[in-house]
Amino acid sequence: MMLTNTLGRYFAGKFVAAAIAVFMGVFILVVLVDYIEMTRKTSGINASTWLVVQTSLFRVPQLLERLMPFCVLIAAMTCYLDLSRRLELVVARSAGVSAWQFLTPALASAFVLGTLATVVYNPVSANLQEQAQANEVELFGDRTQMLQDALGFWFNQATSEGQTIINAASSQRRGVVLSGLTVFRFDPSGRFSERIEAREATLEDGYWLLKNVRRHTFTEPVLVEDSYRLNTSLTPDQVRGNFANPESVSFWELPDYITSSENSGLSTAGYRLQYQKLLSRPFLFAAMVLLASAVSLRFFRLGGVQKMVLSGIAAGFLLYVLSKVTEDLSKAELMHPVSAAWLPVAVGSLAGLLALLHQEDG
Repeated sequence: MMLTNTLGRYFAGKFVAAAIAVFMGVFILVVLVDYIEMTRKTSGINASTWLVVQTSLFRVPQLLERLMPFCVLIAAMTCYLDLSRRLELVVARSAGVSAWQFLTPALASAFVLGTLATVVYNPVSANLQEQAQANEVELFGDRTQMLQDALGFWFNQATSEGQTIINAASSQRRGVVLSGLTVFRFDPSGRFSERIEAREATLEDGYWLLKNVRRHTFTEPVLVEDSYRLNTSLTPDQVRGNFANPESVSFWELPDYITSSENSGLSTAGYRLQYQKLLSRPFLFAAMVLLASAVSLRFFRLGGVQKMVLSGIAAGFLLYVLSKVTEDLSKAELMHPVSAAWLPVAVGSLAGLLALLHQEDG
């Protein structure tokens, strides 16, 4: 029992070390690529180098959430291939330790890492993404540079004063604060009345507070104002439902977003899918370990290791394609969010388990 526990801690430590090394390697690579892209965007403006670096560092953690399962897959394959190359798996087998016994520590470690990724890493990455958006507003100032990459957000509101169409280049605090605004106002009869440009807008109780405003009308010269109140019937919950990307909402806030969107009559498919994906993440990491072990436990002296590794990478890619298909179906409300989030986990787990059973017990 002592030997088994010692081996279990050893195998778990090797897997965790490999997972951290792969994640940090991918993190550094993505930061460098994103920093180069941010440098290109800010080449024409007087921007602080540290602010650009900080923005890239804050943007990357959320991008890496999508790559985490593949980091676990590569880490597990690297770990077991290294153990096999150094004949440590051969020694373990000769001591009477089965493949399931030295696989269990990695599965448990992957489950713990997945839990930490959901309850700790996800809220941190969501918060950093908000700070990255604030940094982008500080970097680019107005909306001109930012619109080179996107057309921004469009929405309309109707009040007793008529209809208003609003375009915002970016949003912060889940849409409560908007930057780079262009507002088109129409009177109750539907005729165009004025166009308003503003640097920033904050949703207050019953109105948008616009700052650094320029108002354009047919009958008067351009009016420049420090602030302007634009009446609205929108609530913070309704705005969050329109502007908040489900992936930018932390795990702990998702239940409240689902409830508020339901009360506002908005679609909750995206939020429900994201919540189920975060719940299934520990099991997905474990499924990746099963897939990796199915293609990396082969002894080096038997040959064919390269083909096994390529098949493991291909299996991970196919699993990613499956997850994207189910995700799109769920967002289109053609598939239940629970099924969309857990189907890739079930497929990956069963594929890895059946392959291991065939290799070890078949």
